[in-house]
Amino acid sequence: MISPTSIGSSGLRGFAAAGVLLGAALTAGCSSGTAATPPPATTTTEAPSHALTSEAVSRYPRLPDAPPVDSPTASCSYTTSGSAARSATLPSKSASTTGTGDLTFETSIGRIELVLDRGRAPCTVNSFVSLAQQGFYNGTSCHRLADEIGQQYYQCGDPTGTGTGGPGYTYPDEYPVQQLMAQTATGRPPQIVAYPRGTVAVADSGRADSNGSQFFLITGDTLLRPDYTAFARITDESLARLDAAAATGHDASSILGGGVPNTPVTITSVG
Repeated sequence: MISPTSIGSSGLRGFAAAGVLLGAALTAGCSSGTAATPPPATTTTEAPSHALTSEAVSRYPRLPDAPPVDSPTASCSYTTSGSAARSATLPSKSASTTGTGDLTFETSIGRIELVLDRGRAPCTVNSFVSLAQQGFYNGTSCHRLADEIGQQYYQCGDPTGTGTGGPGYTYPDEYPVQQLMAQTATGRPPQIVAYPRGTVAVADSGRADSNGSQFFLITGDTLLRPDYTAFARITDESLARLDAAAATGHDASSILGGGVPNTPVTITSVG
């Protein structure tokens, strides 16, 4: 379900950037058709390793500010869907919208620390924490690495390691998807936005409201359709660990671009 064109089981529906392929869709859990590709943004050898070129910055907006929270709790909908790659209990249907929370994955490259934003994506955070606490992610590896300017991320969260596995349930999109969809009536929704370095976003199956267990650790500013819920950020120390691992490259095995990381990033437990 995720792929730049279809990244397997959860995905970032991405695009060609940097004179290279900005990726099509990062889709997770199931395969789907190839996503349309916007005009490519060119790059130069002088571009910072994790930043977009000035041309891309001028052409594509970054994620918008999140809307204010108007309730201390959110009512969530988790729908049983397909078979689970690993047994998981459905999360609570009530989620807090207040403040942030910390979650640490102990991994083969050291601690990966995330700051979860309940106000932006309460139901996503609720699901992510529930799966982590159940041990759903234990022993799973980030099975795909993309490392081109404009498309830099690890794809993780699939117990099968194929990009097609999920928890056996789905749930609706949140920030920025709902916010930007609401702009459709005005005729001004952006087709592509820049998800900043350090963002953690949910991968999906290439369809709206098909979020599951897979997620993207975005290590460099990445251009995508605004279809992926952004729910957390990676701490600077953890980004440095991911950068060091990513520097060893991948096996280029994915037809979507990128491949299996040469340095495995395997989650052993939740710290």
